[in-house]
Amino acid sequence: MVLAAGRGERMRPLTDSTPKPLLQVRGQPLMQWPMQALARGGFVRQLVNTAWLGEQIPAHFGERVRWPGLPEVRVAYSHEGRDFGHALETAGGIVRALPQLDEVFWIVAGDVFAPDFVFTQEVVQRFAASGKQAHLWLVPNPAHNLKGDFGLAVDGSVLNLPAGDAGRCYTFSTIALYRKSFFTRADAPAPLGNPQGVAVALAPMLRAAMDRGEVSGEAYLGAWTDVGTPERLAQLNT
Repeated sequence: MVLAAGRGERMRPLTDSTPKPLLQVRGQPLMQWPMQALARGGFVRQLVNTAWLGEQIPAHFGERVRWPGLPEVRVAYSHEGRDFGHALETAGGIVRALPQLDEVFWIVAGDVFAPDFVFTQEVVQRFAASGKQAHLWLVPNPAHNLKGDFGLAVDGSVLNLPAGDAGRCYTFSTIALYRKSFFTRADAPAPLGNPQGVAVALAPMLRAAMDRGEVSGEAYLGAWTDVGTPERLAQLNT
């Protein structure tokens, strides 16, 4: 699943007429980079959620897309804006799309640039055998998030540390593997398929799962940019 429903407020005025994931980075839409990387790894069934100016995304990619040297990708859509009039936040959007996803699935953000990240079937198989509910890729804290998000233990457990803790050395890259069961617990904030369109943030669910010892992770040291401002976009295109 490629997350592409956000408004991109900090990117205005660029996002007043173009969804943030369709902004151009090095000659192609930003979200096309992770879509192609997934295809390169053999993940050819992809789902995209939409909201703000969401009709532009299927108009651009359609339901089948093929890039030179890559297998054909079938693209499905979860139209949060059309169905509910607003985006459902990260977890709410995932739960909405959950009936269309496999038991283990990738989540990537359509507004993050990580051109060298490699998606492999072997990683999926290893995660499926691990018993964990989520596996996150973490990057060293960038300049715009020096206080960090999480810690990482030597055994690969991701740690929910308090704000200001010196161990919060990592920022969540947004790239992750999840099990469906992560989102279908008895205490889940929305039922399967999210029929009421409840907006649900992901971070509290992740932190609770970390406290239960259910989240593993690893550091990613490749190129990575959260394209959150026009300045960062311009830097990538320089």
